[in-house]
Order: sequence, then structure tokens, then C-alpha cells
Amino acid sequence: MQVLVARDDEADVVIWNPDGSTAELSGNGTRIAAAWLFARTGATEARVRVGPREVRARLRRDGLVEQEMGEVCVGKPEEVAGLAVVPVSVGNPHAVVRGEPADVVRIGPLLETHPRFPERTNVQVVRVDAPGEVTARVWERGVGETPASGTSAVAVAAATHDAGEVRVRFPGGELRVGLAGRHATLVGPAEQLG
Repeated sequence: MQVLVARDDEADVVIWNPDGSTAELSGNGTRIAAAWLFARTGATEARVRVGPREVRARLRRDGLVEQEMGEVCVGKPEEVAGLAVVPVSVGNPHAVVRGEPADVVRIGPLLETHPRFPERTNVQVVRVDAPGEVTARVWERGVGETPASGTSAVAVAAATHDAGEVRVRFPGGELRVGLAGRHATLVGPAEQLG
């Protein structure tokens, strides 16, 4: 990820995937950039832009970062490669499949490059554990399986719930998504390693 800081309360982010492609949006990337700004400046609110999309973030008292992710568009379920898929846009494309999360290693590569998604897509396999609680695994386009993803958390929450708070468990940790109409917020940690 490449970050350009324009002022102390905002940053422009370019996210490069390992295959050289760029991502339209990254919930984790924007949260990291916001946390970096908070640590650098002492501010508790920031704006982070990825291309034309702006994410507003604030540092909560509990140390977590809350982000206004904007509008989420959930498409009608459709059949793709024999799978029931819910297409979701969070500023980047997602294909959400209900099933056993471990199946993402098989389903992810199949859907990422399927002709239905000419620009490729991120893929999530999600299991609803209880109202407001899901477990998911993620196959990011241009990357492969990743331990967690902020925009994927928003996509699976929106594909499985109409409103309220949804706890999304990934192998890499838990994120919380708030849904109100077509608007989503994302809450999670951002910690400096090393």
C-alpha cells in the first residue's frame, strides 16, 4: 500500500495488490492509514481517499477505529458456476456465497476469474452462526486467500443481514459492521506491528 498525506487530517491511499493491480477500496487499508494519521498528529478524526471514494474515520475511546464506508449495493442472488452468489459493491466488487468458509480455497479462484465478473471479483464464503454473527473466509482478487478484509466484512454483513450490527469473524480477527439502509460503518483495530 502506498500512502500520500496531504494534510494532518487526510490522506490519499493507493493500494497495490501482489499481482500489480490496484484496488478500488480497502477497509483495512483505510483504517491503517487513519490510525497512522491519529498516531502521528494526535487527531481523532480523519478522511482517507482511495481514488474517488472517501472514507471518514474516527478514533473511538476504546482504541478501535470506526469508518463510514458509504453506500453498499446488494444485488439480487444469481447462479454463477452452479453456486448461489449475491453480488455486492462496497466501492469494489464482491461475490458472497453462503456455505462452509473453508470452501473458499475452491470457490474463490473459480469465481474471481469467472466471465460473469470481467474485472474479476473478491469472493467470500460465509456461514451465518446466529443473528448478527457470521464466520467468513476471503479470496481477494489479485491476492488469493487473506486472513481478513474490511470491505469483505461489509459485503458479507450486507448480503446476510438487512440492518443492525453484525460481527464478522475471519481467521485474522473480528470486525463489526453497522448497517442502516444502504449505509455501512466498519469498526476494527489497527495496531502497529514490530
